[in-house]
Amino acid sequence: MNNHSYMVRQLPNGLELLADLATDLRWTWSHAGDALWQKLSPETWEQTANPYVILQNLPERRLEELANDRQFKAMVEQLWADRDGYYNQNGWYKTAYPEASLHKIAYFSMEYGLGESLPLYAGGLGILAGDYLKAASDLGVPVVGVGLLYQEGYFRQMLDANGWQENVYPYNDPATLPVQPMISHSGSWLHVTLQFPGRPVRFRVWRAIVGRVDLYLLDSNDPLNSPSDRGITSKLYGGSQEIRLCQEIALGLGGWRLLEALGIEIDVCHLNEGHAAFVTLERARQFMERHKIDFWQALWATRGGNIFTTHTPVAAGFDTFPLTLLQKYCSHYTQQLGITPDTLGALGKLNPADQSEPFNMAYLAKRTCQMTNGVSKLHGEVSRRIFSSLYPRWPECEVPVMHITNGVHVPTWDSSWADAAWTRSAGKERWRDDPEVLAKAILENLSDESLWTFVGQERADLVNYARKRMARQLGQRGEDEPTIAQAGNILDPNILILGFARRFAEYKRPNLLLHDQERLVRILTNSQYPVQLIVAGKAHPQDETGKNFIQQWSQFVRRPEVRHRVVFLEDYDITLAQEMVQGVDVWINTPRRPWEACGTSGMKVLVNGGLNISELDGWWAEAYTPEVGWCIGDGREHPEPGWDGIEAEELYRVLEEKVIPEFYKRDAAGIPQAWVTRMRASMMELAPYFSTNRMMKEYVEKMYLPAAAAYQRRVDQGCRLARELHDWDSNLRQHWQGIHWGNLEVHKENDGWSFDVQVYLGGISPDCVKIQLFADRTNDNKSMITEMERGESIPGSVNGFHYCAKVITQQPANYFTQRVIAAHSEAVIPAEMNLIYWWSA
Repeated sequence: MNNHSYMVRQLPNGLELLADLATDLRWTWSHAGDALWQKLSPETWEQTANPYVILQNLPERRLEELANDRQFKAMVEQLWADRDGYYNQNGWYKTAYPEASLHKIAYFSMEYGLGESLPLYAGGLGILAGDYLKAASDLGVPVVGVGLLYQEGYFRQMLDANGWQENVYPYNDPATLPVQPMISHSGSWLHVTLQFPGRPVRFRVWRAIVGRVDLYLLDSNDPLNSPSDRGITSKLYGGSQEIRLCQEIALGLGGWRLLEALGIEIDVCHLNEGHAAFVTLERARQFMERHKIDFWQALWATRGGNIFTTHTPVAAGFDTFPLTLLQKYCSHYTQQLGITPDTLGALGKLNPADQSEPFNMAYLAKRTCQMTNGVSKLHGEVSRRIFSSLYPRWPECEVPVMHITNGVHVPTWDSSWADAAWTRSAGKERWRDDPEVLAKAILENLSDESLWTFVGQERADLVNYARKRMARQLGQRGEDEPTIAQAGNILDPNILILGFARRFAEYKRPNLLLHDQERLVRILTNSQYPVQLIVAGKAHPQDETGKNFIQQWSQFVRRPEVRHRVVFLEDYDITLAQEMVQGVDVWINTPRRPWEACGTSGMKVLVNGGLNISELDGWWAEAYTPEVGWCIGDGREHPEPGWDGIEAEELYRVLEEKVIPEFYKRDAAGIPQAWVTRMRASMMELAPYFSTNRMMKEYVEKMYLPAAAAYQRRVDQGCRLARELHDWDSNLRQHWQGIHWGNLEVHKENDGWSFDVQVYLGGISPDCVKIQLFADRTNDNKSMITEMERGESIPGSVNGFHYCAKVITQQPANYFTQRVIAAHSEAVIPAEMNLIYWWSA
């Protein structure tokens, strides 16, 4: 396979390298080429910051001029050399794991937020996926991304004269996007074909280059498809439930077939949310056909290499589909898998016999992936509760969900001022260093004056940007010239700026600051300690409550007494987010705990010297200490009515009594010493840790390398281990009901208790199970598990044994309960086998 440049024009001799430079999305985070692209077309660069668009719109004469400009050609060659150097370096992964036998990690996501030049994202999930790919490129981790190319992507936002959100869907013309069609060996455009009810559907294959990582995208807008099928990839999260199912089938089944067509050998398949769960079925199907085994044996083989990351904090957030819809689209597919439609349905349900229960994509992912992780420490706990119903009778603490806290790709989000300051103190390659090295550099190499100076420069840049964006916003709304001119006077670069921007959903409580509008007005207009506020955010097109929140803010910012101090900036996107996180002094976050799975917006201000005030939810629940920022809430869940008012009062009080006075308390040099001390602590302790580099390293070490090794062991020697695991599983399920208890003897020891219990295992080999003592939350607030040793056979029994254990404890004997669980050195319990049998007298 190869790719073909979709550049619609021929570049002059000497400038051919520009096409490759413009299609490599590394320019979204590496600014080495900014001066070159600006020299090509200053106006287009300022408007789009998109090299691909610049090249397509330059007049031929301008290109000819540049082809004869030695200085410009030298800039091109230097940029190419910089790119070569980046591509040829080993990166952290090869340096840390030179002998690793990991081939490729396939990362599946419904959305990717890489930049406005490729708008394939709706919110935080996509931004995280984009940052993930960039970090994989920087660290040299062997990742390939898979997604969908949407014709319209997510909507753009405009507010009407009444402040009501209007949804605009601009067309994503592939000719203007930095993507290239993949060409097959035959020379034709590469397609992946899926069988939908009564017809085949063709998906075109595109490639986006993200540094050292390839992102492959599927697009149903093929002329040979019917009009309705061409619309499958029309809108991200748009259309009916049936369209959504078609998109998820395309991502999962089509995505894996795409990798097979490209001949990319995958060890680890990583699902970024349950949307992609069908990929686990297609991976197993192709494996079973290739190795001539059945579906369940293939699932045991491939599940070892499947990973599921859940971002959902409530069970209602999982994608579900009616069984009738699933059967409409998958009945033919179950024949290929060699299973019945009911069997497929059971993989996505709690109760296989309940025909009214919908098919849950997260349940499918959980059952077909060996490892699952939440995206913050708190979200790991929440996810164990959400998924506990899949592991009946297992203690919640043992539900198999770990956590890897999200991070942000720092070079994407740091300002030029912050980048320069960090480079001076810690070097150009700093984000690949140990966090302790970075912390020491910030402590020793940046003075208070330099810290305060660069955040002042950032604040001034944000004010200028907000004025320009506000003027454009007013002009698009049809305001008169005097009104538009007033945008040049809003905000002040020397006044504290608070930032609040996110999706306007009820659980995020975007109007908590408006709980007492008169008090907020007093805070903003305080003559001694004035405050400014920049607000942005979108509501889902079908979320009327969210739109009402936006309208309330729109009406508030028009109040004459505050209109120079607070603005609502329309169409929250990556570009606006970058400007805000680079320039605000304080980032405010007000989710209703525990509904914020992680939330990465507040992480983005860290590198830029910004501080956080947030609910103790998501990442802030593990990041917060009094030295690095401020919090609201008591760290507990409060579903009761009226709690929002209590926390709004707390938010006002923290602002009035702590945040604002600290910002304005200056020394003789005009520096707020306590504020800068807090900035330094936040930058030292939080910025290095809450980065995608730390996140990616954890994925590699805790999940990817173990998963790749597990997968390789299961497929070696003609899938011997996979077959063995399938037989072990089948035998346990067949004979589990035959297990029963005999007598239990408990004896008091000087330092604890000894237990002797009789267990009759029926048709199950004692090597296939473990007998344990379990105590839930002993003195150290942790569960205690003690393995019981097999002793003598029970006289006159068949497969009955004494099991004994001694525990050192001060707890009474009734704290401990005997249980039988499945055991195999190569199976993950209970993720892959959830049978459990507890003692009952």
